[in-house]
Amino acid sequence: MTRHLGFILLSVFVSLVLALMPLPIAFEMYRPDLVLLVIMYWSIALPHRVNIGFAWMAGLIIDLALGSPLGVRSLTYSIVIYITASNYQKIRNFSVWQQAMLVALFLALYYLLVFWLNHFLLDIYFLPQYLWPVLTGALAWPWLFLLLRKYRRHFRIR
Repeated sequence: MTRHLGFILLSVFVSLVLALMPLPIAFEMYRPDLVLLVIMYWSIALPHRVNIGFAWMAGLIIDLALGSPLGVRSLTYSIVIYITASNYQKIRNFSVWQQAMLVALFLALYYLLVFWLNHFLLDIYFLPQYLWPVLTGALAWPWLFLLLRKYRRHFRIR
Protein backbone atom coordinates (compact mmCIF):
# COMPACT_ATOMS: atom_id res chain seq x y z
CA MET A 1 0.00 0.00 0.00
CA THR A 2 2.60 2.56 1.01
CA ARG A 3 4.90 1.39 -1.78
CA HIS A 4 2.32 2.54 -4.33
CA LEU A 5 1.99 5.92 -2.65
CA GLY A 6 5.79 6.21 -2.62
CA PHE A 7 5.94 5.79 -6.39
CA ILE A 8 3.22 8.42 -6.85
CA LEU A 9 5.05 10.83 -4.53
CA LEU A 10 8.28 10.19 -6.43
CA SER A 11 6.66 11.18 -9.74
CA VAL A 12 5.21 14.33 -8.18
CA PHE A 13 8.61 15.15 -6.66
CA VAL A 14 10.32 14.77 -10.05
CA SER A 15 7.72 17.07 -11.62
CA LEU A 16 8.31 19.56 -8.79
CA VAL A 17 12.05 19.53 -9.43
CA LEU A 18 11.43 20.05 -13.16
CA ALA A 19 9.04 22.90 -12.36
CA LEU A 20 11.66 24.65 -10.23
CA MET A 21 14.57 24.06 -12.58
CA PRO A 22 15.61 27.33 -14.22
CA LEU A 23 14.95 27.85 -17.92
CA PRO A 24 16.21 30.58 -20.22
CA ILE A 25 14.02 33.65 -19.90
CA ALA A 26 12.83 33.30 -23.51
CA PHE A 27 11.32 29.88 -22.73
CA GLU A 28 10.02 30.57 -19.23
CA MET A 29 6.63 31.83 -20.38
CA TYR A 30 5.99 28.55 -22.25
CA ARG A 31 6.63 26.27 -19.26
CA PRO A 32 3.57 24.15 -18.50
CA ASP A 33 2.66 23.39 -14.91
CA LEU A 34 4.08 19.86 -14.78
CA VAL A 35 3.07 19.31 -11.17
CA LEU A 36 -0.58 19.94 -12.03
CA LEU A 37 -0.35 17.72 -15.11
CA VAL A 38 1.14 14.85 -13.09
CA ILE A 39 -1.48 15.22 -10.36
CA MET A 40 -4.20 15.35 -13.01
CA TYR A 41 -2.91 12.08 -14.46
CA TRP A 42 -2.90 10.37 -11.07
CA SER A 43 -6.35 11.72 -10.18
CA ILE A 44 -7.71 10.22 -13.40
CA ALA A 45 -5.79 6.94 -13.11
CA LEU A 46 -6.09 6.42 -9.33
CA PRO A 47 -8.73 8.76 -7.89
CA HIS A 48 -8.85 6.78 -4.64
CA ARG A 49 -5.18 7.61 -3.97
CA VAL A 50 -4.75 11.11 -5.41
CA ASN A 51 -7.56 13.44 -4.43
CA ILE A 52 -8.29 17.02 -3.47
CA GLY A 53 -6.22 16.87 -0.27
CA PHE A 54 -3.22 15.61 -2.20
CA ALA A 55 -3.65 18.46 -4.70
CA TRP A 56 -4.00 21.00 -1.91
CA MET A 57 -0.74 19.87 -0.30
CA ALA A 58 1.10 19.92 -3.64
CA GLY A 59 -0.23 23.41 -4.33
CA LEU A 60 0.93 24.56 -0.92
CA ILE A 61 4.43 23.22 -1.63
CA ILE A 62 4.47 25.02 -5.00
CA ASP A 63 3.32 28.24 -3.33
CA LEU A 64 6.13 27.98 -0.79
CA ALA A 65 8.74 27.08 -3.41
CA LEU A 66 7.80 29.88 -5.82
CA GLY A 67 7.17 32.52 -3.18
CA SER A 68 3.69 33.26 -4.44
CA PRO A 69 0.80 34.22 -2.14
CA LEU A 70 0.12 31.28 0.13
CA GLY A 71 -2.94 29.28 -0.86
CA VAL A 72 -3.41 30.51 -4.43
CA ARG A 73 -2.17 27.36 -6.11
CA SER A 74 -3.58 25.19 -3.34
CA LEU A 75 -7.05 26.48 -4.08
CA THR A 76 -6.69 26.31 -7.85
CA TYR A 77 -5.11 22.83 -7.82
CA SER A 78 -7.95 21.65 -5.60
CA ILE A 79 -10.61 23.03 -7.93
CA VAL A 80 -9.06 21.45 -11.03
CA ILE A 81 -8.46 18.10 -9.33
CA TYR A 82 -12.02 18.11 -7.97
CA ILE A 83 -13.28 18.37 -11.54
CA THR A 84 -10.95 15.68 -12.90
CA ALA A 85 -11.44 13.27 -10.00
CA SER A 86 -15.21 13.58 -10.07
CA ASN A 87 -15.28 12.90 -13.83
CA TYR A 88 -12.45 10.36 -14.07
CA GLN A 89 -14.63 7.61 -15.58
CA LYS A 90 -15.72 9.87 -18.43
CA ILE A 91 -12.22 11.22 -19.04
CA ARG A 92 -10.74 7.71 -19.17
CA ASN A 93 -13.01 6.83 -22.10
CA PHE A 94 -11.64 9.60 -24.30
CA SER A 95 -8.67 9.14 -26.60
CA VAL A 96 -5.38 10.71 -25.55
CA TRP A 97 -5.89 13.63 -27.96
CA GLN A 98 -9.41 14.25 -26.67
CA GLN A 99 -8.00 14.16 -23.17
CA ALA A 100 -5.41 16.73 -24.28
CA MET A 101 -8.23 19.07 -25.32
CA LEU A 102 -9.89 18.60 -21.92
CA VAL A 103 -6.56 19.17 -20.21
CA ALA A 104 -6.23 22.42 -22.17
CA LEU A 105 -9.62 23.51 -20.78
CA PHE A 106 -8.61 22.54 -17.25
CA LEU A 107 -5.29 24.38 -17.63
CA ALA A 108 -7.06 27.46 -18.97
CA LEU A 109 -9.35 27.37 -15.93
CA TYR A 110 -6.32 26.97 -13.67
CA TYR A 111 -4.33 29.84 -15.18
CA LEU A 112 -7.33 32.15 -15.25
CA LEU A 113 -8.12 31.38 -11.61
CA VAL A 114 -4.48 31.96 -10.64
CA PHE A 115 -4.52 35.25 -12.55
CA TRP A 116 -7.78 36.33 -10.97
CA LEU A 117 -6.56 35.56 -7.44
CA ASN A 118 -3.19 37.24 -8.07
CA HIS A 119 -4.97 40.25 -9.56
CA PHE A 120 -7.10 40.46 -6.45
CA LEU A 121 -4.14 40.05 -4.09
CA LEU A 122 -1.24 41.69 -5.94
CA ASP A 123 -2.89 43.97 -8.50
CA ILE A 124 -1.32 42.43 -11.61
CA TYR A 125 -2.75 42.82 -15.11
CA PHE A 126 -3.60 40.24 -17.73
CA LEU A 127 -1.35 39.67 -20.74
CA PRO A 128 -2.27 37.21 -23.52
CA GLN A 129 1.18 35.58 -23.14
CA TYR A 130 -0.04 34.38 -19.74
CA LEU A 131 -1.93 31.55 -21.49
CA TRP A 132 0.99 30.05 -23.46
CA PRO A 133 1.39 27.25 -20.87
CA VAL A 134 -2.14 26.10 -21.73
CA LEU A 135 -0.99 25.23 -25.25
CA THR A 136 2.31 23.69 -24.18
CA GLY A 137 0.57 21.71 -21.42
CA ALA A 138 -1.96 20.32 -23.90
CA LEU A 139 0.87 19.36 -26.23
CA ALA A 140 2.79 17.74 -23.38
CA TRP A 141 -0.21 15.75 -22.12
CA PRO A 142 -0.03 12.82 -24.59
CA TRP A 143 3.66 12.28 -23.86
CA LEU A 144 3.22 12.66 -20.13
CA PHE A 145 0.17 10.38 -20.18
CA LEU A 146 2.04 7.62 -22.03
CA LEU A 147 5.12 7.97 -19.81
CA LEU A 148 3.17 7.85 -16.55
CA ARG A 149 0.96 5.00 -17.76
CA LYS A 150 4.06 2.96 -18.58
CA TYR A 151 5.50 3.86 -15.16
CA ARG A 152 2.24 2.85 -13.44
CA ARG A 153 2.04 -0.47 -15.29
CA HIS A 154 5.73 -1.31 -14.83
CA PHE A 155 5.61 -0.85 -11.06
CA ARG A 156 2.03 -2.18 -10.81
CA ILE A 157 0.76 0.91 -9.01
CA ARG A 158 -2.86 0.44 -8.02
